[in-house]
Amino acid sequence: MSFEVVEEHTNNLLGRREAKLVVHHEGAGTPDRLTVRKLASEHFKAPVDQVFVKSIATRTGGSSATCMVEIYQDAKSADIVPAYLKNRMLPKDQRVAKVKKEAEPKPAPSAPKPAAEKKAEAKPAEKKEEARAAPAKEAKPPAGKEAKPAGGKEEKPAATKEAKPAKAEKPKA
Repeated sequence: MSFEVVEEHTNNLLGRREAKLVVHHEGAGTPDRLTVRKLASEHFKAPVDQVFVKSIATRTGGSSATCMVEIYQDAKSADIVPAYLKNRMLPKDQRVAKVKKEAEPKPAPSAPKPAAEKKAEAKPAEKKEEARAAPAKEAKPPAGKEAKPAGGKEEKPAATKEAKPAKAEKPKA
């Protein structure tokens, strides 16, 4: 396995060198991050803990991988590297799995509720709906007494389809 440095840039603000490598892997699969990390640390003469592989990309069926590598000047400047990237640099058996938030106490998962409890929960909701609907019924006047307009005149209901006059047909010429 051989490699060549295609591009190298010094980023003084972040205290690192950024390099683009092409790793040739004839007859073998794409190299893993640990292998690329060791190759880069040997080439740039830097400790392995200051070298981070950002990405490895191989074209389908290709025998060379393009790798983006960051080499930090010291361990203090390497603290800006996100935890997930640091986790990727570890061997698979040492990696930390995603941990869900356990700091917040969550209620214990309850077993399915019996049908009796479900019915008891449903009844208060029905009672609330009935309580809301009841005042609306009382506001209506009784069915026997009809409310008449104050002027003494009754308003005629709006015309319906039956009351429309029929269209006059045009004579045929």
